[in-house]
Amino acid sequence: MGKQGKPGKESASDPILKLPGSKVKIAVSDIDGVLRGKILQKKKFIQAVENGFGFCDVIFGWDANDKAYDNGNFTGWQTGYPDAEVRIDKSTYRKLPWENDIPFFLGDFVDKSGNGLSVCPRSLLKKIVARAVKEGFVPAFSQEFEWFNFKETPGEISAKRFRDLNPLTSGMFGYSELKSSQNSRYFHDLFDLLLQAGIPLEGLHTETGPGVYEAAIVHSSILEAADRAILFKTAVKEIAYRHGLMASFMAKWNADLPGCGGHIHQSLWDESKNLFWKSSAEGHMSQLMRSYLAGQIHCLPKILPMIAPTVNSYKRLVEGAWAPTTITWGHDNRTTAWRTIMRSAGSARLESRIPGSDVNPYLAMAACLASGLYGIAKGMKLNQDATTGTGYADHKHGLLPRTLHDAIESMKGSDIANELFGETFTDHFIRTREWEWRQYSNAVTDWELKRYFEII
Repeated sequence: MGKQGKPGKESASDPILKLPGSKVKIAVSDIDGVLRGKILQKKKFIQAVENGFGFCDVIFGWDANDKAYDNGNFTGWQTGYPDAEVRIDKSTYRKLPWENDIPFFLGDFVDKSGNGLSVCPRSLLKKIVARAVKEGFVPAFSQEFEWFNFKETPGEISAKRFRDLNPLTSGMFGYSELKSSQNSRYFHDLFDLLLQAGIPLEGLHTETGPGVYEAAIVHSSILEAADRAILFKTAVKEIAYRHGLMASFMAKWNADLPGCGGHIHQSLWDESKNLFWKSSAEGHMSQLMRSYLAGQIHCLPKILPMIAPTVNSYKRLVEGAWAPTTITWGHDNRTTAWRTIMRSAGSARLESRIPGSDVNPYLAMAACLASGLYGIAKGMKLNQDATTGTGYADHKHGLLPRTLHDAIESMKGSDIANELFGETFTDHFIRTREWEWRQYSNAVTDWELKRYFEII
């Protein structure tokens, strides 16, 4: 990303000076897609807009549970966890209606030269977007999420040790008018409050499973799409709290139920024309779209942890649970890893069905876009035919890894991630995923206790 100069002093007419109230909420993304932030006094916030401000870089030195990495290289006890500079992005301004309309902004980490910090997820996405724009493309993206809702507070669920949970509704009722009406106040609050917060939804409905909803966010430019996606996850949780509920975006919370998808829809434009569409081509897919898809297929095995980042991600990727298991694509086929949706020039797009709702949207979208651009730059041909029928049975081009460990090893053994995202980011990200796998490997689970405690 190009060097960012110091923001100029705000003029008396600048809208920033006219923000309502006496305080402002700001947030940044860590590597796991968890928003980390604080509330600033309004005067302090204005100074931060003018000059940037320091934010402890520990958010890149610990995991989602605030446990410090012992294998970190970017920061750690050896560096003393200093502040890194954050620049507030004024274009992200919105008000949070469930918090008395408090003003809210997102920020980016920058290095000492004012360039995007190499390990900052939002800065990484901006870097990939700049690459696309330089090549003449305008990426349009959106994300859809599935998540489970429970009639319990986080404290109550923790006290029960996550056992015998009480879903918001019972039964397996996808697209149910009846089930959505049972909790209509919460259901409509989600749709209406998210719209007021600048996170418009195309649709909201129940999914198959007890207490599970699905929402599709309106498409936009890719950076705005990623902002909306990461804000959506936090906003839904906060709105749920106010209804005495808990929302979970875990990819697979119960082995007997479908997991939670976080599918990413994507297309490339030249301002007014969808470059994925060609009416006379097979499946209406332009050669550019075919190369874009070929790039994603080629790169996926080497960057999968950016799209499936947790131990739990891989427990969602099982047969017959509405998640892919094979390296396949198909026309409007929901059993494949990639689904083409080519109904019209305006809506033509590629859907990646691999991401679960546990992804960091900045990293998942960066991975999708970068690998697609790779295919275009290399002039790759889509030599893999579309899968017809069930993708679960089509093993011709390989299977997705079954564990985070296997995916990490594949990423470590390739230069593709370094080429797409830079060596500093790739090294840091791989270290965080190795740490994640090690925490899992060291844990003694309920399954092990039930299986071995008495009998062995």
